[in-house]
Amino acid sequence: MSAPRILIVDDEADLRELLEITLVKMGLDVDSAATLDAARTRLEQAEYALVLTDMRLPDGLGIELVQEISTRYRNTPVAVITAFGSADNAVMALKAGAFDYLSKPVGLEQLRVMVRSALRLQRERPAGASATAAQAEQPVLRLMGQSDAIQALRAQIVRLARSMAPVAISGESGTGKELAARDIHAQSARADKPFIAVNCGAIPEALMEAEFFGYRKGAFTGANDDRDGFFQAADGGTLLLDEVADLPLAMQVKLLRAIQERRVRKVGATQEEPVDVRIISATHQDLHGCVARGTFRQDLYYRLNVIELRLPPLRERLDDIELLSHAILARLAAPGQRAALSPAALEVLRGYHFPGNVRELENILERALAFANDGLIEVADLALKGGAPVEAMASALDEESVVAPAVAASAGGIDAQSDLPSSLPEHLDDIEREVIRRALAKTHFNRTQAAELLGISFRQLRYRMQRLDIHAPD
Repeated sequence: MSAPRILIVDDEADLRELLEITLVKMGLDVDSAATLDAARTRLEQAEYALVLTDMRLPDGLGIELVQEISTRYRNTPVAVITAFGSADNAVMALKAGAFDYLSKPVGLEQLRVMVRSALRLQRERPAGASATAAQAEQPVLRLMGQSDAIQALRAQIVRLARSMAPVAISGESGTGKELAARDIHAQSARADKPFIAVNCGAIPEALMEAEFFGYRKGAFTGANDDRDGFFQAADGGTLLLDEVADLPLAMQVKLLRAIQERRVRKVGATQEEPVDVRIISATHQDLHGCVARGTFRQDLYYRLNVIELRLPPLRERLDDIELLSHAILARLAAPGQRAALSPAALEVLRGYHFPGNVRELENILERALAFANDGLIEVADLALKGGAPVEAMASALDEESVVAPAVAASAGGIDAQSDLPSSLPEHLDDIEREVIRRALAKTHFNRTQAAELLGISFRQLRYRMQRLDIHAPD
């Protein structure tokens, strides 16, 4: 079996020779070209596992070659070499379809890591198949639906899976941002490597550097052993930075350097170590707006937001309600238990706005199933009042509710005969809103500490704050 063949396109003879020597030592066959025309000729004569091209060539720009390869040789990954500090060129190449990029002066270890990723991508793809066709054969198991919006999303995920470009996933809470990230990973050549999801807003600021980059034994009190961080744990795979907008500015600087250099240094260590990680970020906030307000670094924004993947809210894919509901009820039902929606209940759900998206749909159906007679959910079981679901008696994240203790504490103030609230849902919401506000005030609006005080998760608290319209003070 012949060795994989690499094509180097660069007009600098010294750099070509350095790259050739490095790749030959990796056991690869190497061809070279000094111009775009020579590269086109080479591409017509042989099949390559990777094309590595400079951005500036005597007869044109490397971006032209990227576009041609993405169109005509879709089974061939192409990477670009950019001048130092030319982040805009790298972003432009990635958006045009480049697999990855290297900055001058080229780091040989980074080159080896990138080449190994490209070869892994080739091994995962059936011979002779186009990238899109090969990836499309793999079903997307998590993002369910048949609406135009979800099918367009699936097609975009297929295209993103073959690239190394950073992806920024945007979308409202409950739309499935982590699920989309997992699908990108699952359909990529990195599928057999780790997928590590990190909730950036749930890590205390003092521990962030150690959590992300790891630490050496004795680096600080309590560091009894060496420990890897998130970057090392995701080496070879994908690192999801969920709620990335919650990162403090000091950590944003360190994260930017790790992404640019593809190297990290553990707390207490003197040497950096290379890491091969694809970065996917996600947030429900407007990152561009965060940059304008000065809470998010512009340079990090451009590094993360190379390609944006927007997840449609459930109200834009109401055709999927029936399919989603059936799948959710099948999961919620006990063995042998009936779990179904009446036609009238289904129509009511199709007409609902769903501010909480799929997560809210799960919450509504779980509560409705508990009240349904013989497992058949009727309109009344959905607990929809004035277009809004009654959610205060059930957690959107399947965890214990903070409402029950509050209700118990205040029940003595209501006369069961004459002073019943006119709306139980609104009354419970008021109690929950007051308890959460008190916890936030006690912790000076530190949401992580407030969640701990209330005995709930950070994500659960964030969801409740959104639902109850609780905001940080100006």
